[in-house]
Amino acid sequence: MGIYRYGVYKSPNLGLFAKANDRIIIVPFGFAKTKTAKLMEYLGVEEELYTSVANTRLIGPMTAMNNNGILVPSIATDEEILALKQATGLNVDRLNSKFTAIGNLISTNDNGALVSPLFKGEVDQQIRDALGVPVHSMTVGGFIQTGSMVVATNTGAAVHPKATEDEIKVISETLQVQVEPVTVNGGIPFLSSGILANSKSVIVGSLTSGPELIMLSRIFKA
Repeated sequence: MGIYRYGVYKSPNLGLFAKANDRIIIVPFGFAKTKTAKLMEYLGVEEELYTSVANTRLIGPMTAMNNNGILVPSIATDEEILALKQATGLNVDRLNSKFTAIGNLISTNDNGALVSPLFKGEVDQQIRDALGVPVHSMTVGGFIQTGSMVVATNTGAAVHPKATEDEIKVISETLQVQVEPVTVNGGIPFLSSGILANSKSVIVGSLTSGPELIMLSRIFKA
């Protein structure tokens, strides 16, 4: 395990532009190969995929992924879905929802998935089938963007500082990992934008402070 600071596109918000599990990293078309190689080294993955999702570079907000499957929005193209299936060999499914930034609404590891109440339970079964995990619907700290509030791996989960003790308990029970509140990039509480993680390593935005690094290292056992 390791924890690393990094920036992409002159931005500390690397979680907007990439997604990873324990085997592969997904980055946008045109992403520098040298940067991809560095991220792969940090994460300990051997495969990469260059693609768009819904014709955007915003891989993070547009996907929910664990080691079992990948969810993309309904506006993802057939070509994108085929590329994801061929590169990963995973379940890849279009979420039957009007919401497109599903990565901001779903947080998952290989034990469970936390989903936004915005879905109203209508796609819980589809999420369960695609990701192969139980699903729990909840807000976090008063926010409905559950996927932005929680970043989870199979080793730990970071949560928005406004999460209550009861919420932290439910998150921990659902994801079956230790959960602690933290910020990233010098005080940003919306965690998914500034963290790219798998069960091996954690990469955080370049503005992440020393105390934040210590907390994140403890959470993810990096």
